[in-house]
Amino acid sequence: MSVIRADGVGALLQAKSIAIIGASDDPTRIGGRPLAYLVRAGFSGRIYPVNPNRTTIQGMPAFGSISELPETPDVAMIAVPASLTLDALKACAERGVRVAFIASAGFSETGEDGQRAQDELLAVARAAGMRLLGPNCLGAFNSETGFFPTFATAISRDLPVPGPIGVVSQSGAYGAHAVYLAHRRGIGVRYMVTTGNEADVDIADAIAWMASRPEVEVILAYAEGISDGSRFIEALRLAQETGTKIVLLKVGTSDAGARAAQSHTNSLAGADEVLEGICAQYGVYRATSAEEQIDVVYALAKSRPPRGRRLGVVSVSGGAGVHICDAAERFGLEVPTLGVETQRSILDLLPYASATNPVDVTAQSLQKVELLSHALRGVLESGEVDILIAYFTTTLLARAFSDVLKEAILSGTAGLRNVPMILVMVADPEIIREFTDAGFLVYEDSERAVRAIAAAQWLWEDRPVGPQPATPAEVRLDGPFTEYTAGQILADAGVPMLPQQLARTAEEAILAADRIGYPLAMKICSPDLQHKSDIGGVALGVSSADDVRVAFAKISSNVAQAAPDAQVDGVLLSPMAPTGVEVVIGLVDDPVFGPVVMAGLGGVLVEVLGDVSFRLAPIDEHEATRMLDALGGRKLLDGVRGAPPSDVAAVSQAIAALSQFGASHRGSVATAEVNPLLALPDGAIGLDAVIVNDHL
Repeated sequence: MSVIRADGVGALLQAKSIAIIGASDDPTRIGGRPLAYLVRAGFSGRIYPVNPNRTTIQGMPAFGSISELPETPDVAMIAVPASLTLDALKACAERGVRVAFIASAGFSETGEDGQRAQDELLAVARAAGMRLLGPNCLGAFNSETGFFPTFATAISRDLPVPGPIGVVSQSGAYGAHAVYLAHRRGIGVRYMVTTGNEADVDIADAIAWMASRPEVEVILAYAEGISDGSRFIEALRLAQETGTKIVLLKVGTSDAGARAAQSHTNSLAGADEVLEGICAQYGVYRATSAEEQIDVVYALAKSRPPRGRRLGVVSVSGGAGVHICDAAERFGLEVPTLGVETQRSILDLLPYASATNPVDVTAQSLQKVELLSHALRGVLESGEVDILIAYFTTTLLARAFSDVLKEAILSGTAGLRNVPMILVMVADPEIIREFTDAGFLVYEDSERAVRAIAAAQWLWEDRPVGPQPATPAEVRLDGPFTEYTAGQILADAGVPMLPQQLARTAEEAILAADRIGYPLAMKICSPDLQHKSDIGGVALGVSSADDVRVAFAKISSNVAQAAPDAQVDGVLLSPMAPTGVEVVIGLVDDPVFGPVVMAGLGGVLVEVLGDVSFRLAPIDEHEATRMLDALGGRKLLDGVRGAPPSDVAAVSQAIAALSQFGASHRGSVATAEVNPLLALPDGAIGLDAVIVNDHL
């Protein structure tokens, strides 16, 4: 199994000295901007500009080559054209530099020739035991030490200040953009690492190092592709163990794993769907935009964890209160009706208000702001809410109201700020800063406010630490597999399967039917045929020996006509299945992450509905239940229209057993599926099994 290599990130961000190869006297150029930032930030270490064409650069002594430096620098930034990069890196290797950062583009992103050039850079670094950031990389920073080896223009106006946030981004432009947005929201960013082409150091290394640092509470991450799923999972798992929150923006899709169409699981297991399940499993919040990502990071950095999901709403507008309630339902927060005593205490002074929750204090409270304070205090003192949102629209922009309203809000919440408090309003920057400093979150839009605090609450929830990535199987399963052999294998693995018997002749089928009992089901058994009913390969409700003989002949004839080249092993006989809710459970050996397990509702409809959930294997029954709870059709298992509730525990046990099977056979089983798995009032039973061990 691969391991995290976070040492290079630590050596980079905790550097005490840096050489800038290709340093420029012009502070606007790629080789000049990092030097200007380092000087401006008062970097506590030593700076060595390297340029054979100059004796001084930006007022500092320059050196002709890295070999002329008075010491071996911890980090070397290489800011020369791609054609000169290899020689510069070799010089760094000879000098014993620990980490080299290559800003230059023109490598793997340009095609095969660029990839070969990049591979040559990596070979030089590996031979010297040197870590490599980039190439095609914007750089990194440690704002606490003033270490800014980056040419990002986003920080040219205001350098970032230390805070609880670390930024990790494959895209340099996005990473710098996120740092700027964070700064504009008053969020301190302590570290940034952009990884570029990831010849060596990648986002897994950076996430792992930051997750191991107690000063980093939240990691804002951006990814376009994940090349080493096991190492990425290890980094997420470390973040779980240390309590470090991750807010990820993952863009793009991958066709790295072209999947066969032998099963529903394969057709549904897209790269994004698998990653979605893994994020849910490891407590990573997936944002869909930069705005959402910053909103959530802001909530995490500036607020305290809520005790639960109960939302209290105080608003000067009834319509806005309804809007907030609608958003709360979409994002999974509860809006409880306040207790009778709480309502009475509010209405005693605000008889014109609506006090159920949301509490509509109406615009009249702006004339008597002490009533607003009373409403806020009444909701908070009730102990019936875990989060408070107060809506004030643009009222604090009015000079006539801003000071008295500000005082009313602060006094109404004084001594009660042990729950997250969000103000939805538009106000001047200094007003917003005062509220933020007092412990409030401020958003201009109520939808964004509810989404962000709901995401933060989800991230703060306790959940089991996800599994270690599975190791490759030592023994490979031999295939191909028929439905009969697949069913036997999965039954042995603990997945409940309907008993089946294989008959090669009509006489064998009659004997098997006598043992099974009538009525029964018959279907063709072939490793080449996945959708048997489409070609007349299935007979149901067979009720006598004569019917068995007729069904055997008809199934054999239909298959011979529709698929004359198919390998046929015989006909399977089994009891007629009981009535239950159809579930599909499956397994895919993902090309990036390894074995992932899938669960969905609907049997054959699962391809149409796409209502599925994924997790990295192996999982336990608790996590399997969480998978089922994430399905849109989950209520079907509770019983609808008079149907009895299904045995969810039995379904969860089957999912967990399949996941264990997948983890034990990594690299040996490409896909496996039970479809349908019938969820019964008491137990669960699989009717059809598929195993494929060819990785297409």
